[in-house]
Amino acid sequence: MSIQPPETEVVDTFRVACDGGEGALGHPRVWLSIPRDRGWVECPYCDKKIIHKDAAEAN
Repeated sequence: MSIQPPETEVVDTFRVACDGGEGALGHPRVWLSIPRDRGWVECPYCDKKIIHKDAAEAN
């Protein structure tokens, strides 16, 4: 059994919402702030990694 890596999404805002993206199978919507010095944040429910486009382009 292999474990799938968490989903990654690149965004252009520093404040984002995550609801798991699965409709009724998702999780409660949470609002997350991407720290400007780090450039990414992980959802505490689904471990989705949300990366600001500036940080994604730097790598």
